[in-house]
Amino acid sequence: MTEKHGSEARLEDLHQSASVLCVSLVSGVIKMALRELSSLERFLGLKKPNKYSTQGGKKVPVLQNNNGPSLIGLVTIASHLVREAKRPELLGDSAERRAVVQQWLEHRVTRLDNCSKEEVKVILKDLNQYLEDKVYLAGNVFTLADILMYYGIHHIVVELAVQEKERYLNITRWFDHIQHYPGIRHHLPPVVVLRNRVYPSGHY
Repeated sequence: MTEKHGSEARLEDLHQSASVLCVSLVSGVIKMALRELSSLERFLGLKKPNKYSTQGGKKVPVLQNNNGPSLIGLVTIASHLVREAKRPELLGDSAERRAVVQQWLEHRVTRLDNCSKEEVKVILKDLNQYLEDKVYLAGNVFTLADILMYYGIHHIVVELAVQEKERYLNITRWFDHIQHYPGIRHHLPPVVVLRNRVYPSGHY
């Protein structure tokens, strides 16, 4: 009986630990999304901070809008903040560019967020190839896609070894460019990049 009770106690401890871990992970996801929106507000120069909450099992961010229905989802809220700040160019200055920006915003929330370790390699490979001849995700113009993709990929890039950063040279170059863009980094620590390996001589 004692052995059985001991096993049950250990199992209960494991369940409690798992519950604490889940709560911690969910809390981390919530804080991350809300920090992103807070940093975006500061970058856009919005003076009055908005009130946010979350909903659903995935804790999707919700903006409590005083002038209408609540806005749901990171991309929807971020796009709204850009319009509120009267910075439409960040959503794309042409129909084609707006479509590219929207594509990358969707990529962020559907593929990059909550991806597995196996998927990370594919995502990095594809993104690295895409950025081969581009300064920014929408070509040669900085947009909201760069901001949200930078926020979303930061936790991956920060863990890359030097050799991996060199393997994904185009991502590293783009990432370093965005992290030094005025007013973007805010809540995130800088990632060390060996710039002589990433940029040709005289380009940094």
